[in-house]
Amino acid sequence: MSIQKIARLAGVSVATVSRVLNNSNSVKSKNRERVLEAIRESNYQPNLLARQLRTSRSSMILVMVSNIANPFCADVVKGIEEEAEKNGYRILLCNSGSDIERSKSSLGLLSGKMVDGIITMDALSNLPDLSTMIGQTPWVQCAEYADAGDVSCVGISDTEASEFAIRHLLERGCERIALINHDLSYKYAQLRERGYKTVLSQQGNSFEAIEYASELSFKAGKAAMENLLQAAAKPDAVFAVSDTLAAGAMRAIEDAGLKVPQDIAVIGFDGTELAEMVSPQLTTIEQPSRDIGRQAVSLLLRKIDNPQAPAERLMMDWRFIARASA
Repeated sequence: MSIQKIARLAGVSVATVSRVLNNSNSVKSKNRERVLEAIRESNYQPNLLARQLRTSRSSMILVMVSNIANPFCADVVKGIEEEAEKNGYRILLCNSGSDIERSKSSLGLLSGKMVDGIITMDALSNLPDLSTMIGQTPWVQCAEYADAGDVSCVGISDTEASEFAIRHLLERGCERIALINHDLSYKYAQLRERGYKTVLSQQGNSFEAIEYASELSFKAGKAAMENLLQAAAKPDAVFAVSDTLAAGAMRAIEDAGLKVPQDIAVIGFDGTELAEMVSPQLTTIEQPSRDIGRQAVSLLLRKIDNPQAPAERLMMDWRFIARASA
């Protein structure tokens, strides 16, 4: 399929098709959609190398995900891919595990100009090292963000969301609220723990029990809950920093012969599909995961078009979903 045939299918000029393929901002949105639809219908594969030689752009975005097995990360990537393809870009996915050596390997693509920009979901503690390696390449930090600096970011107010969850548990009569957290090298883990501690302190509640899961997995959440249940003063509620950890906690509670929420209420975080699959269904803080991904691409494309533009920080709305677990 040639570019000329794409133009005929879309009912536009060859020049318009070329501008869409080169991600030009001068194309009317209606014409862009017609061209992209013709491309999808015909499975057209442009010669990326030829385009790169003509435009000095690859129309590729490197996406570095800390843990693709995490349902939240997977949903964010879906949003990234949808928005990238809508704008004539494709993504290269790296499951970095927030490991700097693995990140270095993927960032080798920068030297060959194989990608036009980068979206990362790495831990905040890795940002200084990443910044050194990435240099001047357009970059957006997604979901895990910095409060200052030169990197554009998109996420939610983790502290505010966490505070809301703890207040909800206190209002329903819970007195011994535990937290299942993860790695504090992640900013979200720091902020969600801050929200937990702040509300308990404000309410004069002296009970504090925090378990740090070894990873964001069902198994790790179950193990963390088992540790909490061994304490002399068992919690009557648990707030977990991910739905996956919360699901593991619910299994541990059930295995101990206790009931959710009658004996122990449980709240998760992320609003993934898993929250509706467990029984009882999980009360959770829902992040707009796909929209976070889409907005990350929008921020990145603006940075690609204007590398000298200042960093942007976008805070998105979250939603509390009350279900049977709390």
